[in-house]
Amino acid sequence: MCDHCGDDNDTELEEEEEEEEEEICSETDKLGLIPAQERLCSVTEEQRGGEVCECVRLGENEQEEKAEYRQQQHTQLAFALLNPRIISRSSHLTEIVRSGMGKEVNGVSRSRFEMFSNNDEAIINKKLPKELLLRIFSFLDVVTLCRCAQVSRSWNVLALDGSNWQRIDLFDFQRDIEGRVVENISKRCGGFLRKLSLRGCLGVGDSALRTFAQNCRNIELLSLNGCTKITDSTCNSLSKFCPKLKHLDLASCTSITNLSLKALSEGCPMLEQLNISWCDQVTKDGIQALVRCCPGLKGLFLKGCTQLEDEALKHIGAHCPELVTLNLQTCSQITDEGLITICRGCHRLQSLCVSGCANITDAILNALGQNCPRLRILEVARCSQLTDVGFSTLARNCHELEKMDLEECVQITDNTLIQLSIHCPRLQVLSLSHCELITDEGIRHLGSGPCAHDRLEVIELDNCPLITDASLEHLKTCHCLDRIELYDCQQITRAGIKRLRTHLPNIKVHAYFAPVTPPPSVGGSRQRFCRCCILL
Repeated sequence: MCDHCGDDNDTELEEEEEEEEEEICSETDKLGLIPAQERLCSVTEEQRGGEVCECVRLGENEQEEKAEYRQQQHTQLAFALLNPRIISRSSHLTEIVRSGMGKEVNGVSRSRFEMFSNNDEAIINKKLPKELLLRIFSFLDVVTLCRCAQVSRSWNVLALDGSNWQRIDLFDFQRDIEGRVVENISKRCGGFLRKLSLRGCLGVGDSALRTFAQNCRNIELLSLNGCTKITDSTCNSLSKFCPKLKHLDLASCTSITNLSLKALSEGCPMLEQLNISWCDQVTKDGIQALVRCCPGLKGLFLKGCTQLEDEALKHIGAHCPELVTLNLQTCSQITDEGLITICRGCHRLQSLCVSGCANITDAILNALGQNCPRLRILEVARCSQLTDVGFSTLARNCHELEKMDLEECVQITDNTLIQLSIHCPRLQVLSLSHCELITDEGIRHLGSGPCAHDRLEVIELDNCPLITDASLEHLKTCHCLDRIELYDCQQITRAGIKRLRTHLPNIKVHAYFAPVTPPPSVGGSRQRFCRCCILL
């Protein structure tokens, strides 16, 4: 018995709780996701020496902080578990909540204190079947699950049950995630895991992903975006153990070569979406092997694969009839020949990005208009050979266009905007930056078109020198307009922007007005020179 506070440190109950907390904490920490400052105290009786009370050793202030932290933990769990959306799913849980009003113990109602007590015999464990608790836990994120796992033995088992770990996103922990964490998660989740994002986790390498592939053979979506340590070995492991893989993101994994694509083609025939952007070692041989064995590909992201030529696109057009999304940004070697093959073979194409492909001409716009009527997104920034003729053909045939990036298509004029305003009623986002031939007349047609009133959300007019305040007047009827870019539009004034905001008060206007040059001094007629001119 402690003379300071009267607590008995040797009671059987305290020993059991300490042993339980230590065991639960160590079990949860195997996942490696609980920060040290949030772990439950695991100090044993031997470490304390068994001579003094814990409150004396820590000090009264620290004891109060510990008690406050425990109370906060219970409160967090209460909010997580008593979310109205979850309560409505269970009459049992509703009954517990209603009966949770009782006498208070140290500021916490007795029923709620007992409900979330660190005891397997707590009310919530008696009232709710394990299946319902599992269902509740399935709505929680990774951190909350780990916190729940520290409440009691039964919650530890339920919270760490593999069925709760079917979808994991570790992007927020990217700096802390190492291979050991991935291995432990894979052993915990096993065949339950369907989706895993390791985007930006630089500490994860081939060894950990091999263990992951062996344990999680039902994985369907895997993001390794920015995991720069991985090589072809990882793709070999996925090919060998993960035949159900459908979505794979390898963007910025610069060590990936054609060998990875050949391995994936052999072991992952169900692949639907692949991102190998900035994997600049990939050539037409890897693309050929991939598309021949994965005919169900719907999304292919090849941004920055600078070695790709028209031959690679011909293989895609011949073997990917289901293709919906294709990104070829900055693939500077491709020409009309390869893209026309894509258009003729992929009639379901809805999104195409060829920004930075300076060799393409109006021929590709004609091919898209004739073969891809479902096209919704077209990005052709910096394709300076495109003209009004090609865009007119495209607009007349692709009526479902929603987003167009025409930045630096320097040859287009108001005629393109007239055709878009007539034939593209679903247009939501339009970029015309650096299109220096666009005038107020084109904006007038766009503002009076069918897309203007209910659809148009973003319009970018940076560096369009012929645009004036009159264009802003034409856009004031676009009730859905959320953002307008006006950088370096020298004829736009603050007064014009103010008038636009009276009609569209929530619009975001991005503009820049250079500071006014101060007038020359009136009093002195003496010439003024800078220091370098004086030296000269």
